[in-house]
Amino acid sequence: MAKSPTTSSSPSPWSPADSDVAVRSKRIRSSKLYFDIPSAKVPLIYSKSYDISFLGIEKLHPFDSSKWGRICEFLISEGILNKNQIVEPVEASKDDLLVVHTEEYLASLKSSLTVAIIIEVPPVALLPNCLIQKKVLFPFRKQVGGSVLGGKLAKERGWSINVGGGFHHCSSRKGGGFCAYADISLCIHYAFECLNVRRVMIIDLDAHQGNGHEIDFANDGRVYILDMYNRSIYPQDFEARAHITQKVELVSGTSTEVYLKYLEDALQVAKRAFDPELVVYNAGTDILDGDPLGRLKVSPQGVIARDEKVFQFARQRNIPLLMLTSGGYMKSSARVIADSIKNLSMKRLIDLDMSNL
Repeated sequence: MAKSPTTSSSPSPWSPADSDVAVRSKRIRSSKLYFDIPSAKVPLIYSKSYDISFLGIEKLHPFDSSKWGRICEFLISEGILNKNQIVEPVEASKDDLLVVHTEEYLASLKSSLTVAIIIEVPPVALLPNCLIQKKVLFPFRKQVGGSVLGGKLAKERGWSINVGGGFHHCSSRKGGGFCAYADISLCIHYAFECLNVRRVMIIDLDAHQGNGHEIDFANDGRVYILDMYNRSIYPQDFEARAHITQKVELVSGTSTEVYLKYLEDALQVAKRAFDPELVVYNAGTDILDGDPLGRLKVSPQGVIARDEKVFQFARQRNIPLLMLTSGGYMKSSARVIADSIKNLSMKRLIDLDMSNL
């Protein structure tokens, strides 16, 4: 039986940095990441460019870098989704990334060694950086574009799913854990600037602590962070943990039943504590039983139930929700995510109606 989780809830005031607000606003307002989507498309975002395939080197990391495409293949082959309904994002430009990231950090990505450390694939350090930009960082930048656009679509349609994204270990100045860009932080800053959103809740249910967005929104009372993670695994970032509004710390081996009970309790606390105008849901599947990095024991049906509970939390209160797929280190993750999206559609928590095609 897992031990009781450690929980805390302590929103803190926010003081804007007065030096770069105007520059950030100008960059966002001139960005091409937001654009109008035809009504015939559904708010499900994906590009073939998401998938990473690079001479087999991608297989040196346990992350399934073809997961994103296989999710859509499952949905299309089963008649749940039409490929013409899918929204394709544009790549985040350097100016887009500078909304959150520093010049120094982006410059560091021109070093193949730096990228190799971030994505945890040492041989990448030996490759020309021009190849790394094309084969690794470009797919990530497309996924960042999907996460940012997802915020706009969620606000317009009530929900959205970026079939990629969720790079929650990356902050403005530092990447790590297969996360090179801070898409969650970028999405939220765009929402603040362009969507008349003043309060955002991050529900991070990846097995790993979301230290990147926790550092980026430290002491920002506009952002409520509910993070439920295995306290015994990477990143063990105790500085970032101090900035979690509501944390639920699990132990390795936590079962489906225990996990879902902790989640239900946590959502009840969050419901009473904060009234968000947008929910960003980081839905990692590394909580699955057998995942080599997550080390929890949640069943596929448990993941489906988890996602349903989070969507119910938001949809019952008419709060727009953006879901990101984040981590998951088994080939079975794609199947589970597709089954979860199918369940959300069957429960009418999302609308994938193809009648207008």
